[in-house]
Amino acid sequence: MSSSERARDQGRVPAFVPPLAAVAGVVYSSWILQFLLNPHLDAVNGYVSELSATDQPYHGLFSGCDFLAGALSITVAAVVLRRLRPRGWALAGWLALLLFGIFSIGDSLFAMDCAPNSDATCALRERAEKVSFAHEFHSVTSTLVVTSGIVSLIALTIAARRYGRWPVLARWSWPVMVVETTTALATLPLMYFGLALGVMERIQVTVISVWLFVIAVELYTGRRRARAPGRIVTRPIRRTGDPAVREKASYP
Repeated sequence: MSSSERARDQGRVPAFVPPLAAVAGVVYSSWILQFLLNPHLDAVNGYVSELSATDQPYHGLFSGCDFLAGALSITVAAVVLRRLRPRGWALAGWLALLLFGIFSIGDSLFAMDCAPNSDATCALRERAEKVSFAHEFHSVTSTLVVTSGIVSLIALTIAARRYGRWPVLARWSWPVMVVETTTALATLPLMYFGLALGVMERIQVTVISVWLFVIAVELYTGRRRARAPGRIVTRPIRRTGDPAVREKASYP
């Protein structure tokens, strides 16, 4: 790795970025509120997205949480891409997180009309193709959300373990990646039998929330490492009568 690449990777993001990632993890797990706000929806076989269906109570809250999680994820990824300028697997991982945020917003904007796994009438409307475009397109955005989340997990896990610069990600992201990938693959046979899809999807969503927390912790500890004594950086100083020059200095 060149010295310029190492300098970029050893940079740090602004202080507001780690909390944004943590908040994204919290709001993305808003489905937990189902047991308080919409307990009648089938949590075993019903999709998480059915909480945001326009005919469901508090659908605006659940849809808004998806939108907020997406917007925060976009902000975190954009700042990291701009400030740290990652390359290789790291670049792929942060770009995937950016896409995850975009598709999460798409998920909230293209809400389902009703809950097909909890409402027989809704299921019949689907089969008769008497649902809106947003309802039909929701399956596309949901698939892209899961795919981009898994890609982000895999790419950043590989980057952390290969380059050895992100100890938190290197330690915790691989078990998170294994669980998320396993549950995603397990969904395929369950879709055929129509069993426990809600349980499996809720596990996937929870894992993504944990992943956002891991990112938040890594970005926070990365700031602390960058400020540790002995870190050598360059910063401008001004001397009386002289133009700005650059000197090597240690963080306090």
